[in-house]
Amino acid sequence: MISWGIIGYGKMGSIFKEAVKETNSAKLLMIGSKTKQGNGVYNYESILDNDQIDAIYISTLNNTHNELIKQILKRDKKILCEKPLTTSLNNLDQIKNDLNNKNHNLYEAIAYYSHPQTIEILNLLNSNEIGDMVKVECNFGFKARVKKNSRLFDPNLGGGSLLDLGCYPISFLMLFCSSFDKFKLLNSKISYASTNVDDEAEAEFLCNDKFKANVKVSIKSNLENKCKIFGTRGEIIIDNPWLPEKKGTITVTNNKHFYRKTIESKLSVYANQIENVSNIFLGNTINSNKMFDFKKSYTCMELIELWRKN
Repeated sequence: MISWGIIGYGKMGSIFKEAVKETNSAKLLMIGSKTKQGNGVYNYESILDNDQIDAIYISTLNNTHNELIKQILKRDKKILCEKPLTTSLNNLDQIKNDLNNKNHNLYEAIAYYSHPQTIEILNLLNSNEIGDMVKVECNFGFKARVKKNSRLFDPNLGGGSLLDLGCYPISFLMLFCSSFDKFKLLNSKISYASTNVDDEAEAEFLCNDKFKANVKVSIKSNLENKCKIFGTRGEIIIDNPWLPEKKGTITVTNNKHFYRKTIESKLSVYANQIENVSNIFLGNTINSNKMFDFKKSYTCMELIELWRKN
């Protein structure tokens, strides 16, 4: 069993605390916070220096991830870090050196990758249910209030739609197109808030020289928050791709029939992630494809920076 510590006790830290209780391979030992110490919550150093803690979940502000990852790796502990892993490729290059080829020691928390719904999407495509892929559409967006101290709108805190949400549609495309050189950015459009962070971004990619992908993220508009995969013989629609419930729903239409498929999970989306990564840390890497490892994180950031610069 993996003994966990949490660094950062906000919304996601609280979710992690509850999700651990669903798992068989993980237990929570300590919680660390800069602002909520007391009543069983400790400072960061207490978590970092506790020899009984095997792995640490980072759920602090985006701009703090890089330094915390380096501090944890120095102590030879395993890491699950909230997205984005860091705020730039330069930071990822530093982490790459610190990892020293121990890529199974660090994972980015792209939780939906561990859900059975995502595995079923791949199964449907591999079984040629809709023929060859020709187009993908996916988006993630919500209307956030522009607040002076909001992390979403502060460039110094790693704010913006691309850093906060861009990893969702990009990671989805990476299920079918895994390496950076297989992507071609055809066009992109970005708008900016008054605080100078990108508040909405769109892009069109050509993937594997075979299919086009239209993606959009926003922190100024409520979007459909769906994924659609179009093939030569039909289409797949995922109603809730990013945070699937214990019962996920996929709609499949092809030349023969139309049906809605329910994919059940015994665990919540976050508990699935904790269970999978804990098993990897225990040496069982059979499900490592269900997690977002450092190599995938690096490719994802390459694509986000490409998107941001064009």
